[in-house]
Amino acid sequence: MKVSDILQIKGNTLYTVTPDASLLVAINTMAEHDIGSLVVMEYGDLVGMLTFRELIETLAANHGTLGTHSIRKVMDDAPLTCTPETDVNEVRRMMLERHTRYLPVLDNRTLMGVISFYDVAKAVVEEQGFENRMLKAYIRDWPEEKTD
Repeated sequence: MKVSDILQIKGNTLYTVTPDASLLVAINTMAEHDIGSLVVMEYGDLVGMLTFRELIETLAANHGTLGTHSIRKVMDDAPLTCTPETDVNEVRRMMLERHTRYLPVLDNRTLMGVISFYDVAKAVVEEQGFENRMLKAYIRDWPEEKTD
């Protein structure tokens, strides 16, 4: 399974901000859309990611306030990325090694979407369920699972 398969199922809705926007704008956008990350774009290029991790770190450093920081000051300006052709198992390894929950997907310099750890886990579970059903169908007289 490739990242492109996940994006196809997930859809292509993206939420972006500019690096000079305020953290309050970012928090309101994230709360309004129930999302955990925002892609930071400037002049059509990916320049960073802002996740709830950076926001929590900022709140902790400022004793519970956002201060007057722009997104640029607290964003991850070198986010881990992948391509639509990256294998999902490679993405899982990358996310675990870098302790990353959100991964922008780039095709050359074009942002194709963002996948989350949740998206990857869901895709893997669904793929395993499909393979399991196919194997059971292949084996003759396999007992049906009981659903409650």
